[in-house]
Amino acid sequence: MKLKKIFNRENPNLLAIVIILIVLAVVTMIVATGLGPVSVSPQNTAKILISQIPGCNNLFEPTWTRVEYNIVIGLRIPRVCLGMIVGASLAVCGVTMQALVRNNLADPFILGVSSGAAAFATLGMLFGVFSFLGTYSLSISAFIGSAVTIIFVYMISRVRGRINITQLLLSGVAISMIMDGLTQIIKLSAPNALGLHNAEFWMSGSLAGAKWAYLKLPLIVLIICMIFLQINYRGLNVLLLGEETAGALGVNVKLLQKELVLVASLMAGVTIAVSGTIGFVGLMVPHFTRLLVGGDHRKVLPISALLGGILVVWVDVVARMLIAPEELPVGILTAIIGGPLFIYMLKRQTKEK
Repeated sequence: MKLKKIFNRENPNLLAIVIILIVLAVVTMIVATGLGPVSVSPQNTAKILISQIPGCNNLFEPTWTRVEYNIVIGLRIPRVCLGMIVGASLAVCGVTMQALVRNNLADPFILGVSSGAAAFATLGMLFGVFSFLGTYSLSISAFIGSAVTIIFVYMISRVRGRINITQLLLSGVAISMIMDGLTQIIKLSAPNALGLHNAEFWMSGSLAGAKWAYLKLPLIVLIICMIFLQINYRGLNVLLLGEETAGALGVNVKLLQKELVLVASLMAGVTIAVSGTIGFVGLMVPHFTRLLVGGDHRKVLPISALLGGILVVWVDVVARMLIAPEELPVGILTAIIGGPLFIYMLKRQTKEK
């Protein structure tokens, strides 16, 4: 009964929900870090992680082995942290795109960002075009691809200095198809089967290459974009009523649309660069969040970020354990799991109406 009061869609207790989800996220990170082909107990995982906090290294007697320490710190926790950041970014990006185009069926990749990233990343992986960029050539090439795509889409969608939403969507679809065509040509010209397999695996979405160095940029971008969106949550709410209504209520629609395109593209581009294309999260999580807390973006944004992070971490756990020691791409599992769940939520919502 108390939970029903907290998760009341008409008047949800935002603070209580955020606290519950933060606790759930922390538990998720500890448990998920210990799960894998070589398991580490939650107690040892928690102790290892706490011992890394400055001033806490002597709190516990070491009950873990050196192998467990290396697995937790070197392999698992960077991957879990990346999953949290990627999931949060995709969910928040989905919320942003849905507000921009005023359609709950929009997702982070609707503007063709993922197709552009895939084309450039495939070109780099199969032919070494971006090898001069060094260790992070894959991430940088994917980001360049997403940036080039969004610049083209933005230029095409401008009408008399304003972004035309219909033209934005259509140009996104057109550029996406062009980039998909280029990707297919690159794949058909692949010089070796192993490179083609690696490219396909990356395009399906994976956190397998997680490193501590990969976390900094996506985290900074997520924090900056979240702060901006939270400050402008009223503008997002009003934008759903239509451009004319938003303008009449004092919102600078032209500027806000440009800012939302920039924010969504930046988050999507940076996320794709480190994880490949993980679909359905940006579509499903915002919708599920609205079922929980209503449509106010002040509540939707933080709840979506937490739910998105938790979802991606657990899907990644399933991806690396289902056919261990091999692993499945995360993007495939999010589609298989997310599709039926999303259909169920839609049917349930229809029945309630």
